[in-house]
Amino acid sequence: MTPEFHRPVRIDTIGERDRAVEIEANEGERAALARRFGLVAVDRLSGTFGVRREGDGILASGSVGASVVQACSVTGDPIAVTVMEPVALRFADEMTSEGDEVELSVDALDILPIEDGAVDLGEAAADTMALALDPFPRSPGAAAALKAAGVVSEDEAIHGPFADLKAKLGQA
Repeated sequence: MTPEFHRPVRIDTIGERDRAVEIEANEGERAALARRFGLVAVDRLSGTFGVRREGDGILASGSVGASVVQACSVTGDPIAVTVMEPVALRFADEMTSEGDEVELSVDALDILPIEDGAVDLGEAAADTMALALDPFPRSPGAAAALKAAGVVSEDEAIHGPFADLKAKLGQA
């Protein structure tokens, strides 16, 4: 299945020097990505990459920028979010199988597959955007909505009406 934001770069067009590649999602692609990631909207998604061949793989580095609208996890209110994320990826022909153990160094890059002789920078940008988002965003009105629903904050729970009971039980 072809991803919503498909921007393949054929590996036979990539040399050992950085090749600049800029990509931007169109309106239809952004709407499909919003549905996929459960967002209210994706207003902008773009990426700027330098791609080059290194060893038996392809390195891609640069940045991904996006403007999205998420729904508050408490109230459902729309929250405008801007993403500007650095990217450093390695594309490789052979991925490890599920059972293989892989030891990663501190500077290890995320590894993505080379598929059909190409690297998909669009899918890499979409995944980078999604991973940069807060999975439980809260609008300014979230705390008041939680309080109105009877949900206490962690601080209130620690210092609340049962704090004395907890202390006495701890002493027994």
